[in-house]
Amino acid sequence: MNDCVFCTLLGTEIIVEDELARAFFDKYPVSKGHVLIVPKRHAASFFEATQEEIASVGVLLKKVKEQLDERFHPDGYNIGVNVGEVAGQSIFHWHVHVIPRYRGDVGSVRWHA
Repeated sequence: MNDCVFCTLLGTEIIVEDELARAFFDKYPVSKGHVLIVPKRHAASFFEATQEEIASVGVLLKKVKEQLDERFHPDGYNIGVNVGEVAGQSIFHWHVHVIPRYRGDVGSVRWHA
């Protein structure tokens, strides 16, 4: 898809990648160090992903966490996928958000009991 921003990624610094996926800083971060992990093959939903793509994203997730721990020293993480417009998906190329959390920060993607 040539009109998909995640398929082209012009001028985007890639943090880490493999043959199936890549990771880069979100242009609209929820917090300092917010990263997106995006498969290279275009698919709108997580539920369209192959097992190999899911495994690749899992491997990159651990590598991203190591880099974020070293660079930003967060106190925790939110990790998530939005599927569908009503769930907050705004770019229809599935991706995983890796959102570092810091004591005292405020923002979305919180669990309240």
